Amino acid sequence: MKGTRGRRRTTLAVALALIAGLCATVPAHADDPGYPFRNPRLPVDRRVDDLLSRLTPDEKISLLHQYEPAIPRLGIQGFRTGTEALHGVAWLGETTVFPQAIGLASTWDPELIRQVGSAVGDEARGFQQERPAGWGLNLWAPVVNLLRDPRWGRNEEGYSEDPHLTGSISTAYGSGLTGGDPDHLKTAPTLKHFLANNNEYQRDTTSSELRPRALKEYDEQAFKPAIEADAATGVMSSYNLVNGRPDTVDPALNDTVRAWTTRDLLNVTDAFAPGNLTGSQKYYGTQAEADAAALKAGIDSFTDNDTDPGPTTTAIKSALSTGLLKSSDIDTAVRHILSIRVRLGEFDPGGGRYGSIGASVIDSPAHRKLARTAATEAAVLLKNDGALPLKRSSSAAVVGPLADTLYTDWYSGTLPYAVTPKDGVEAKLGTPVASSEGVDRITLKDTATGRYVTAGAGEAGAALKETTDAGARTQFDVFDWGSGIVTLRSAANGRYVGYNWSDFVNDQIQPNGWFVQQQFELERQADGTYLLRYAGYETGESWWSSPVYLGPTGADGTLGLVAKDRAAHYTKDVVRSGVDEAVAAVKGKDTAVVVVGSMPAINGREAHDRTDMGLAPSQEALVKAVHRANPRAVVVVENSYPTTLGDLQKEVPALLWTTHAGQETGNALADLLYGDANPAGRLTQTWYRSASDLPSILDYDIIKSDRTYQYFKGQPLYPFGYGLSYTTFRYGGLKRVSDGYEVAVTNTGPRAGDEVAQLYVHQRTSRDKQPLKQLKAYARMSLKPGETKTVRLKLATSDLAHWDVTRSKWVVETGTYDVMAGTSSADIRARTSLKVQGETIPPRDLGRATRAENFDDYRAISLVDESKARGTAVAATADGAWLSFADTQLGSGPSRLTAQLAGTSGTLEVRLGSPNGRLVGTARFDGTSSPYAYGTVTAPLTAGSKGRTDVYLVLSKGLRLSAFSLR
Repeated sequence: MKGTRGRRRTTLAVALALIAGLCATVPAHADDPGYPFRNPRLPVDRRVDDLLSRLTPDEKISLLHQYEPAIPRLGIQGFRTGTEALHGVAWLGETTVFPQAIGLASTWDPELIRQVGSAVGDEARGFQQERPAGWGLNLWAPVVNLLRDPRWGRNEEGYSEDPHLTGSISTAYGSGLTGGDPDHLKTAPTLKHFLANNNEYQRDTTSSELRPRALKEYDEQAFKPAIEADAATGVMSSYNLVNGRPDTVDPALNDTVRAWTTRDLLNVTDAFAPGNLTGSQKYYGTQAEADAAALKAGIDSFTDNDTDPGPTTTAIKSALSTGLLKSSDIDTAVRHILSIRVRLGEFDPGGGRYGSIGASVIDSPAHRKLARTAATEAAVLLKNDGALPLKRSSSAAVVGPLADTLYTDWYSGTLPYAVTPKDGVEAKLGTPVASSEGVDRITLKDTATGRYVTAGAGEAGAALKETTDAGARTQFDVFDWGSGIVTLRSAANGRYVGYNWSDFVNDQIQPNGWFVQQQFELERQADGTYLLRYAGYETGESWWSSPVYLGPTGADGTLGLVAKDRAAHYTKDVVRSGVDEAVAAVKGKDTAVVVVGSMPAINGREAHDRTDMGLAPSQEALVKAVHRANPRAVVVVENSYPTTLGDLQKEVPALLWTTHAGQETGNALADLLYGDANPAGRLTQTWYRSASDLPSILDYDIIKSDRTYQYFKGQPLYPFGYGLSYTTFRYGGLKRVSDGYEVAVTNTGPRAGDEVAQLYVHQRTSRDKQPLKQLKAYARMSLKPGETKTVRLKLATSDLAHWDVTRSKWVVETGTYDVMAGTSSADIRARTSLKVQGETIPPRDLGRATRAENFDDYRAISLVDESKARGTAVAATADGAWLSFADTQLGSGPSRLTAQLAGTSGTLEVRLGSPNGRLVGTARFDGTSSPYAYGTVTAPLTAGSKGRTDVYLVLSKGLRLSAFSLR
């Protein structure tokens, strides 16, 4: 019904609505502020209902794509999901750049992280004021994937290998982003990437296999806290598969994630992931099937085909017309989207509670100060033999490839300014300091022509050619980033050489771009010459067919890509030795600071895992040479992941680690090096001595493979939670209190400092394999010299639960638990024990239908999708594959095996005691035409199979088992 604003209402129903504040009037136009969905006094659900009821079917479908169009007849502007905000607002221009996510977590300071999140949320709002196409308040951050394997290319994006620490830091960051009121959102953060996304190798086709305990106790626990605390408004599904099913259609998006909160969530796909369902994953035959399945699984917004919604809306309409979807499925997803938009204040007068935040907050003085604090707290002191802190009265040199530069990563904002380590030290000392990057400057001369590789001199550079020129245009600084990869920076203009799909041009300020086309290898040949190999990331793609070697391709000597047999052979002549220059810089100085580490676009990033966790060989050689020249050299390692530091950690007197920490990196490092700040960062991952300590990066079973500090039995280089200080701390005894434990911590040193008290537990006896230690609480506190503070570390009995696979539920077992407090997982200062009266897990009853995935141990099996919609089955990858079901009560003896099988033909054996134990039954299976078509097989069991024992199921290769019983 239409009418004019202010028209008198006469019905009793309308009068009651007015009294209730539900609707003041019915306006003439839908964008009138008196309209119900624009009334901020109404409950969110009421506003959503009203708006949803006014949308046409086509308008509803249009909202399911990442780029939601404007609806002019309702006065609704366009909306976009997906502003990146991992450690600051990214890709929108100059903004405050905070430390990388792993650095933020290394502070172990949730309150600081909440402040950082709030600042980032403010800046997102500041950008939003201009609201050009493509900007929005749905933020794709934080990343909460657990850092299970330090070789993961996206290690820099996550927080920790520990779910409790990850949960607390992500909740803090998310609370800052949202503003703390779930009905009035500053921004709408989305957790990335659900679920078990911790390898980049073939990330869209590999399956992360999660047995129930790994799923429940580990991976889900990273996502649950922020959702449960209303500090996140949805999740992004990841590219990978979990147990054989693409995460884009994982029913846990609805069944599990939405069970963690009573609020509406907006779940989105990763970019192009819907297309993978019919493309690389070949999971569905049509996009209509794929998109329908995703929507039913819990996806609300499709990130596909860039800005073109056409393929998505076409697929959804097809799914509706063919019965794959119902209109109610569309309404459910649109309701989730509208709930977020209402709560963001989009339909409130003036944009709601946060609508007045303007662009002045971007890179404000307060945010600069906060960035410096975060960068300072993030650094971790790994070693100190008394070399630190430095004295301001001493002379200094700052050398190394990262001494006078700051690099940004793929998800970084644009630095508004850059304080390098050299800048920070100079500002601290008030005088210039000697410096050198410590990299070789070389020329490359073609042995066949005698001509030199030559670059351009202006800012825009020029295509590389072979010429007879001499001087700076023929000289290049060679930065070694490890794994054979180098970058070449032209001495003529200070720009990096990169490929532009046509030529090689020296025009880039730093290595960058999706394919990072500034990567090369200098391949030494038997005759001492070098081939220049192009190593941009695209050369590893399946579609790359061009050669990768450089040589002259035109009459003017322009370099292009040629086959190896046509590649130019170059002599590499060193114009200036980086080591010699660095050594000269540090000789005679009281202090030498060597800054080494990674280039975050090269040393592992999205789509590319690391194969080497060590320092680049030339960087290690540089450190050793500088240390020989100046034994007082201290080393700053600036990278995004644990590093196998070889002998360096033994040889040098001091090691300080920092991530790429943003615009204030140099000031923060100077504050720490000279003692104006006391290091208190703590490692959020185990630093291993060697990659040989790790199983395959594709092995997600942390329990069986003894991964992370929870299960690792070796001797790490540096343990989880580790970090030194310029002062010392003493711990008193642990005291049990109503909600956990208290411990007194005393600063026993001469300096004020922060300590991070960490509380771990260990279950002494259990039916199941238990972690060696598990972090359950922590607290960062500031202490003056001699000061004592009593810190309370919360621990509830429910925190001791683990997932019982025999009954598919959480259980706290009766028993004794060790409770330990200390300064790291390996440095326990106080301990006690706790006796808990809980449950005793009963023997297994295999007489009931038992899910095959609920095994206790296994060999040669994979976890696979029982059906495309839901469920997990077990597939044998070799003959003799087995599953164990420990501590089974057979009673007086079952007489028959019943099993649900699919796949190829074969046998399923029942054995007792071991995989080679007594054979008590064999079922033969003829196979099925589809891996999803299960058949029921039965077999008699030998009489006399009774009592309490371990039962083993032994399978032929190719069998898929979903469930079974012994009755």
